[in-house]
Amino acid sequence: MNGLFGWCSSIRGSTRRSGRRSSRLAIVSIASKIGCTGETLRKWVRQAERDQGKRAGLTSTERERLKQLERENLELKRANEILRKAAAFFAQAELDRRPK
Repeated sequence: MNGLFGWCSSIRGSTRRSGRRSSRLAIVSIASKIGCTGETLRKWVRQAERDQGKRAGLTSTERERLKQLERENLELKRANEILRKAAAFFAQAELDRRPK
């Protein structure tokens, strides 16, 4: 029985490698027909798989939300930096003021 299982696993590995190779060839073929590169089409396919839950990773909606939050975070950091500098400026001005 052990020989049979060894044979099955070698066939299964061969099939996986063949599947990847044929998948790669199909992507390159389709990409040339629609006018984009194979890598671009491969990224689109992977993202579609993520959106459908077939592949791990961020969906398009989650990725867009993350970008939005990163932009908002950057804007808030800039506003905090401006406020910090303004507070330091006015604090220094208060110290430099002469008493009447």
